[in-house]
Amino acid sequence: MIKEPFKYPNQSISMPGYRGIVAVDAEDFTKLSSVEHEVIARTVPEILESSFDRAGLAAIWNDREFPATRGDGYVFGFDPSMMPHVIDPWLKELQGVLSDFALGPIPMRLRVSLHIGPLPAEGLEHDGNGTPRNDTHRLLNADQLKAILAEASPHVTRVAAILSGRCYEDAVLSRRTLHPDHFVEVSATVKGKRFEQRAWIHLPTPSGNLLDRRLMGEPPPDDEPPSPGMTSRSPAPDDKPPPSFADQPGRQAQVVNQFTRGNLNNGVIHGNQAITHFS
Repeated sequence: MIKEPFKYPNQSISMPGYRGIVAVDAEDFTKLSSVEHEVIARTVPEILESSFDRAGLAAIWNDREFPATRGDGYVFGFDPSMMPHVIDPWLKELQGVLSDFALGPIPMRLRVSLHIGPLPAEGLEHDGNGTPRNDTHRLLNADQLKAILAEASPHVTRVAAILSGRCYEDAVLSRRTLHPDHFVEVSATVKGKRFEQRAWIHLPTPSGNLLDRRLMGEPPPDDEPPSPGMTSRSPAPDDKPPPSFADQPGRQAQVVNQFTRGNLNNGVIHGNQAITHFS
């Protein structure tokens, strides 16, 4: 039987309640064998349950809404008031559980996407569907999230999380969880998709060259074209280095850190770093 085509209502309708949304994907899932695929599909929910329990947040897992497995990942909704606790301590505990887990010689790593938005959750078949759910998955597959995880050591950094703008503003800028300096701002894009959103990346356990200069807007090495969502700028013809203090009489030599694009970082990773242009 063919159903009636959808018609927009001629009067206002109520919005569904706001839900917190968490989605995870196993990194490099396609590189694994079929047997390992089966293990991952079975293990991801177990790892999530264990990590929420270790974080003292078992109720979030037990009361999860519209849960769905995606083979290499998992997604569900929860009470949005708990988002600050999902950011910390849950992400940290997820990192710990994954560090204790081994799938043969391959370290298991997860990308995590966190978002907040209006979604239906009434115990019906199609609960959880809507733009916020779609955006959560787009952020999960953001080129920038994959790039920064690739720069980290697979033996140390097991979790890379990305927060939507709404999630960051409501939970982080309100100072209900980790300090904003634990996050790096990016313009999230997905190759082959018409999608671009401001987002913030957080790694509970950083390692390696996490501030890839392509991610921060610097020109890539050997004139390699920048990745989607990452920009670069060539120095202007009149760009000149500052005069050396050592060359000036009566001045004591000192180190001058100068940059024309991106974020200045001297070995210590600080978050809340937005891409800023200087001229």
